[in-house]
Amino acid sequence: MLAKARGLTQGLEAEVSLVVDVMLPAKKLVKALDDFRKKFPTIGLRVRVEALGAVTQAVLEGSAAFGISGPLELANDLLTRGPAGSVKLVAVAAPDHPLALVQKPISAAMARDHIQLVLTDRSALTQGQDFGVIAVKSWRLADLGAKHALLLAGLGWGNMPKPMVNEDLKRGRLVMLTIETPGTLAYPFHTVYRSDTPPGPGASWLMERLALSGAQA
Repeated sequence: MLAKARGLTQGLEAEVSLVVDVMLPAKKLVKALDDFRKKFPTIGLRVRVEALGAVTQAVLEGSAAFGISGPLELANDLLTRGPAGSVKLVAVAAPDHPLALVQKPISAAMARDHIQLVLTDRSALTQGQDFGVIAVKSWRLADLGAKHALLLAGLGWGNMPKPMVNEDLKRGRLVMLTIETPGTLAYPFHTVYRSDTPPGPGASWLMERLALSGAQA
């Protein structure tokens, strides 16, 4: 209690709230939070995990001091954004999925004929926008874990952050699809906070730590 009181008099927050994009590799988040715990043992922590525009929405509403957001082109004077690395996305499917049985690079036209599992947004900020969707028929899921489960069950194909499916690829539960798309598919991250209420010292340290650890995985 005395340490916490000293922290408050020195300007440290009693609690830090943050929201991170679900695509952020779990190992990077855990390592950053562990370092934060050691450096700021008196500060409480509140972490939310959201997808796409829901990260920025939480920051705009003031329920998070800052966020680590995915790609979102949003011109808003209330927000300050900065680079925070990226994660590689790979197209995957179950080994018995029709696309997994193709012995050559898969054309975009061929991939369009199969159900694509797509992560959707809980907020309205990306309404009408699609990220990496090429299929005529898609199933929209607001939960990355549910998307992962449906991919394992062979109910469709989709793009996933590579760190999340590395073990599945090694064990043959999923296979990587070589779909002919221009360039490498990467999912960029950004730090985001309200310009009128910048993060305090603890939140600023954690935000910078997450940004530095966000190099492509």
